[in-house]
Amino acid sequence: MSEQKTLSPRAWGELLLLGLIWGGSFLSIRVALDEIPVTTTVLHRTGWAMIALWIVVIATRLPIPCDPRVWGAFLVMGLLNNIIPFGLMSWGQLHIESGLTSILNAATAIFGVLVAAIVFADERLTLRKAAGVGIGFAGVATAIGASNLANFDLRSTAQLAVLAGTVSYAFAGAWARARLGHLPPQVAAAGMLTGSTVIMLPAALVVDGPVALDLQPVTWAAIGYFALIATAGAYLLYYRVLHMAGSGNLMLVTLLIPPVAIVLGAWMRAEELHPRAFAGFALLALGLLILNGKIGKPRN
Repeated sequence: MSEQKTLSPRAWGELLLLGLIWGGSFLSIRVALDEIPVTTTVLHRTGWAMIALWIVVIATRLPIPCDPRVWGAFLVMGLLNNIIPFGLMSWGQLHIESGLTSILNAATAIFGVLVAAIVFADERLTLRKAAGVGIGFAGVATAIGASNLANFDLRSTAQLAVLAGTVSYAFAGAWARARLGHLPPQVAAAGMLTGSTVIMLPAALVVDGPVALDLQPVTWAAIGYFALIATAGAYLLYYRVLHMAGSGNLMLVTLLIPPVAIVLGAWMRAEELHPRAFAGFALLALGLLILNGKIGKPRN
């Protein structure tokens, strides 16, 4: 993990905004799933976001890569960072609450530390990081509940699908650092979404049939939100916050997302979470704060 920067008031404001945007994405995805199937939902998310980001790239005159190896890396990145996690988490939301999905999504940072420690020599697993990872895993286990794993059913399968999506996110982070770190972030994000859409378009046609565009206004509003605001816009905001606050502080956004998703799920869809979900989130938050260095880091 890179050296941590100080959070300025502006960085805090944009970090909070990013948490609000991503927190709202869980509700918008669940609303869209009321009318369109999972594969088509993922296609809408990657396709419209791809168009928006290429407009940004062209408008800002950023160089577009021509190397076939880079475009091959975009395909892999799109699979790891979009297709697998978006698909698994969207399917999971059909069977569990959007608030619980957001809590389990926070495990992305936990798995990210583990994958980075395995792949990169400069990301070794220190004692502090190991403690944070261990407490984070305890939080995940608490949120899911031992009884759900013992009595294996569709609900527990959905929770494991969401967790599998976070593992894919973790590998995507490592892949991006290894293969796409030399590119402007806007180009990397646009290329990744292009790779995702190239794969998802035929997949959606085969799995779901022709993509219907005569959707309810509420569905289009949900698509517009999670594609243009919570994907294209959020990627641009993400890299702004990363530049200002550093990767360590940026991890704090994972603590801001679940409260937003939980409140929106309860308000708009009358979702109720089991108390163990909140206990699990508290443990996850503690683990993330330890990983971030806010707790347990030796002071000079």
